[in-house]
Amino acid sequence: MNKDTRARVTDILLILMMVLPFVAVMALKVLTTPHSDEISISGALIYFTIPMPLMDLPITASQFNSLAVMISIFGLCLYLTHGIQVVPNSKRQLVAEWIVTKVNDLIRDNMGERFMAFAPFVAGIMALSAFSSLSSLLGLFPPTSDMNIVAGWAIIVFILITYYKLKGGLWPYVKGFFEPVPVFAPFNIIGELATPVSMSFRHYGNVLSGVVISTLIAYALQGLSKLVLGWLPGVLGQFPFLQIGLPAVLSLYFDIFSGLMQAFIFAMLTMLYIATGFDEDAYNARLARRKKAAA
Repeated sequence: MNKDTRARVTDILLILMMVLPFVAVMALKVLTTPHSDEISISGALIYFTIPMPLMDLPITASQFNSLAVMISIFGLCLYLTHGIQVVPNSKRQLVAEWIVTKVNDLIRDNMGERFMAFAPFVAGIMALSAFSSLSSLLGLFPPTSDMNIVAGWAIIVFILITYYKLKGGLWPYVKGFFEPVPVFAPFNIIGELATPVSMSFRHYGNVLSGVVISTLIAYALQGLSKLVLGWLPGVLGQFPFLQIGLPAVLSLYFDIFSGLMQAFIFAMLTMLYIATGFDEDAYNARLARRKKAAA
């Protein structure tokens, strides 16, 4: 097998890596979702439950779909960077370099040069959120509509925020809760703990509301179509003519625009919270004290 053939085979395998996870979860949904003609707005379908000491761990469709999204994104990254050269010789390498450039510019503009190492993390969380929301276009339950998934992302971000706040020292971090006056300490603590809660509820609520509104309108149009056009003979009277067009237009907003916007907002909040939480003066003073003590 020559080099060109190996490259083509690798590309095919990477494309399958992007596609097959979604095919698998779509097939799993078809096989496990009971048929119903009635409207159904519920959480992710629970496939099975793992017994745990404190409380059982349900394995749901949102977890399977999230795993499919991660595998697909990983395959996309490998595909875009396969056969990369010092001098770009393919359109996909140009796309990969454009993505890297834009993410680096985003980090530089919002966090500064010190935080350039955060570019892969921000790009990853933005892609994970965007692809998770867009999975609803395939009829899947979007992982971003599951509070457990989005809250997990927010907790990771909160840990990073706290880590960079503590870089200036434990005492400046604790002292910040008592500013501007000590009586504000309870409110500052509540505000600190509210960060992951607000991030997760903002993302989860916007995506879930779009799914609910789209479902309700599609079901209402189906009923209205039967009411207005039910007099037509045969199959024509049962066909939901009024469902043609409007649900697709709503999908452009709720599934595509809103999903991508929420991914961008979540990434922006991540960058701003981490960058603003880092006290560079306190950090430099702490380093100076350490150097003085070592000397």
